[in-house]
Amino acid sequence: MLTTAGSLAMSAAPAPRDATIVEKLRKAGAIVLGKTNLSEWANFRSTHATSGWSGRGGLTQNPYVLDRNACGSSAGSGAAVAAGFTTLAIGTETDGSVICPASMNGIVGIKPTLGLVSRAGIVPISHNQDTAGPMARSVADAATLLTVMAGSDPRDPATIDADQHATDYRKYVVADGLKGKRIGVLRQYTGAEPNADRVLDQAITKMKKAGAIIVDPVKLPHIGDLGKDEMTVLLFDFKHDLNRYLATRKGLKVHTLADLIAFNKAHAKTEMPWFGQELFLMAEKKGPLTDKEYTEALERAKRHAGPEGIDAALEEHKLDALLAPSW
Repeated sequence: MLTTAGSLAMSAAPAPRDATIVEKLRKAGAIVLGKTNLSEWANFRSTHATSGWSGRGGLTQNPYVLDRNACGSSAGSGAAVAAGFTTLAIGTETDGSVICPASMNGIVGIKPTLGLVSRAGIVPISHNQDTAGPMARSVADAATLLTVMAGSDPRDPATIDADQHATDYRKYVVADGLKGKRIGVLRQYTGAEPNADRVLDQAITKMKKAGAIIVDPVKLPHIGDLGKDEMTVLLFDFKHDLNRYLATRKGLKVHTLADLIAFNKAHAKTEMPWFGQELFLMAEKKGPLTDKEYTEALERAKRHAGPEGIDAALEEHKLDALLAPSW
């Protein structure tokens, strides 16, 4: 099966070997049925892209309402599980690409901590944010899949400590698992979609009945400070990481991001019928990962997201978890 990120430019030859998570799945006895469609280049080609569309696979439809968006990037994985084509699927997430299709297709998606699951063999956007995650129709199935996926891999240095944290996640799927747990509600993320807010409140009611202690509301600091720095980091990372990945792919006519930009221009009718490649062009202009613009943005993003963000909110209220609408 071809590894293409949905692009016709990558269809000339297969990857040299399986991704590590595929090797793990095969070893555990899983049957790989096939690959699903995704938003081309994991939705990191254009600022106006349509989720679930790729030049190679066309448009993924939402199986519940065919004229609604299946979301992305892992649109095909979400739709395939929801439609009953498969019991389990793998998604990849840089920024919402597991959680969004899971939400829109009514299934369970888990975005693991970076470094818990190997990215070796996966077409990259950013080594600072990319991770693969399980998608399934139940929490128990998703936990089973994560149990197989997690672990250290010498092909991905970020996973060096993963074996110390990986476990059998199925043991946490228990009826009284929320008893005594302190859950903080991020009301900052509500108000955009009445149906999502309704489901959130229903979940809170169920959590209370299950013994959870609800702290509502909880504020997450620096929400407004993350977007610009994140995009800066992603643009630098994409050029660096993709060029390094393409160097491992033999038999292709594209070897750099610049080559992909040229390919898309030459095949605009099939690759860019509705939207362009603004993000590609922005990334190509970026310099090395030693640039001050990059290092400062990365430092701020990590600080605002972690110690001064999620970690601060958890510590202030002595919380076990934070709760918000997934979309």
